[in-house]
Amino acid sequence: MQLGLIGLGKMGGNMRERIRRAGHTVIGYDRNPEVSDVASLAELVERLEGPRVVWVMVPAGAPTQSTVDELKDLLSEGDIVVDGGNSRWTDDEKHAAELAERGIGFVDAGVSGGVWGLENGYALMVGGSDENVARVKPVFDALKPEGDFGYVHAGKVGAGHFSKMVHNGIEYAMMQAYAEGWELLEAADSVTDVREVFRSWQEGTVIRSWLLDLAVNALDDDEHLEKLRGFAQDSGEGRWTVEAAIDNAVPLPAITASLFARFASRQEDSPQMKMIAALRNQFGGHAVEKK
Repeated sequence: MQLGLIGLGKMGGNMRERIRRAGHTVIGYDRNPEVSDVASLAELVERLEGPRVVWVMVPAGAPTQSTVDELKDLLSEGDIVVDGGNSRWTDDEKHAAELAERGIGFVDAGVSGGVWGLENGYALMVGGSDENVARVKPVFDALKPEGDFGYVHAGKVGAGHFSKMVHNGIEYAMMQAYAEGWELLEAADSVTDVREVFRSWQEGTVIRSWLLDLAVNALDDDEHLEKLRGFAQDSGEGRWTVEAAIDNAVPLPAITASLFARFASRQEDSPQMKMIAALRNQFGGHAVEKK
């Protein structure tokens, strides 16, 4: 089948290649002319035969909204827009309603796989009507990993990105657990080879995972992570997961704590720790460190 793909960055560029390897035609557009197949969205739409399927792979929020707005004016009734970025599920519902005014279908696709997806495949969580999802299924089949798993039609519009949001929330907590364990091992005088301890966990333990494999890769590159600054950004899904938990009265202590740990990483001199140090000094006479 033919596919228009908007956004050819780290994820989108590799997705274009994987879909082409499966024998489909992909016409890509990116603001960077060095990687783009066409000069504009209008040219992309013109090059596709109807009914068209256009996959949007741009940052969530304003960039996705502006792309949807432009496609609404360029596409025709019976065409389908797929949002494969990390949009909030509530935006999916809004975009589906806006496009439906012109008879344009909408599918949301949570995509996981990162820079490894080209070779390993991408895990796909999809939301939308049965009819619209079926139209895009050849592309999903091309992108997913080999085998029976890695793709799910999770439910109606918004379900794909909601599922991907929860996936990323779990990812936050798993990474935090590995990070805390690593720091404790590094702090213990009795443990002399932390990297090899992590490597020993890769087989035969209940905590083996791809994240653990990646942690070992990182330690092979920089055994004590001395080249890195202890700063971690959050991309949005962690916050949305915690907000959704509040809305649904679902307790998420581990995921919530992992999100707040990201915030703590941005404080070189934590104001909270200043208060804790002051209180410990007040009630117990514990020593404090001055600047």
